[in-house]
Amino acid sequence: MAGSSLWLVQLASLLVIGFVLGSVEASLGDTDLQYRTCVEECQRTSSIGRNIISHCQFPENNSTSAESSWYSQEPLYMQWKQLNCMTDCRYYCMVQREEERQSRGLRPVKYHGKWPFIRVSVFQEPLSAALSAINLLMHFTGWLSFFLQVNYRLPLRPQTKRTYYEYTGLWHIYAILSMNAWFFSSIFHTRDIDLTEKLDYSSAVALLGYSLILSLIRTFNVKDEATRVMFAAPILAFVTTHILYLNFYDLDYGWNMKVCVVMAVVQLLAWAIWAGVTCHPSRFKLWFVVFVGALSMLLEVYDFPPYKGYADAHSLWHACTIPLTYLWWSFIKDDAEFRTSTLIKKAK
Repeated sequence: MAGSSLWLVQLASLLVIGFVLGSVEASLGDTDLQYRTCVEECQRTSSIGRNIISHCQFPENNSTSAESSWYSQEPLYMQWKQLNCMTDCRYYCMVQREEERQSRGLRPVKYHGKWPFIRVSVFQEPLSAALSAINLLMHFTGWLSFFLQVNYRLPLRPQTKRTYYEYTGLWHIYAILSMNAWFFSSIFHTRDIDLTEKLDYSSAVALLGYSLILSLIRTFNVKDEATRVMFAAPILAFVTTHILYLNFYDLDYGWNMKVCVVMAVVQLLAWAIWAGVTCHPSRFKLWFVVFVGALSMLLEVYDFPPYKGYADAHSLWHACTIPLTYLWWSFIKDDAEFRTSTLIKKAK
């Protein structure tokens, strides 16, 4: 166990260093003079080469103007997609510049903080959006299986008809926050606008903060409600303040990255150490989730451009979390069964 703990600590340190260094990287694409000139010319002429940008042919805010005629307004489905002159000009200029860079043997660069993805209909990052939706489905099926197990397959307390498992309610909340986070992740990767970005970041921070609270409560085997509040209150206060800071003061990507990686590393260490000192029958499942989950986080640290315009490091991380989610909910169900059998034996 000592060797495993040391290895995990070294991996955690590597993650922290990587995230700190990665957070200072600037986007080279949107500072490129030819790209900026292309965007300005596109907005002025409504065209990029042979591509006619229809959104630029509509006056600004015409879709919401009461004085404009119906035939001069964009269709409702266009308004719903939040497509506009600026986003289309940026996209087609990015495609043009990347084709020029590729012809000169240069590597892709980021534009406005994102790699140059190939858009499919309204999906700006189709692979990440699809994988986020699959993660949402995996959490739903995992939670549903857990719900059926603790309420119908395992025995209930004879007096109260409640579950023996002391952490049932906490895992229900975890499931709701997980599905919420992956839902907004799918929306954000579909359409990257200010609202969807803030919802995605806020949901992810809320999930990480709650997961940290839950990991400490379970690993320290905290059953008393007052003690649980003492564990949760400072973390909940910090997470709430951080979310308010991101939404209403400054969406600081670097700071948010550091906060998220620290919360993730602390809970990974808590679960790994607990699995080493306990005799839990499913500790090997937990170790696998912790180690592979920590390794998959390296995809977020050592980023690389999308292959064929679709699969980048972030989308591969989404792919890695799919089997891990299945195994994670399997561990949670095993934990519920283990604790139930232990408490029944004590009662007898």
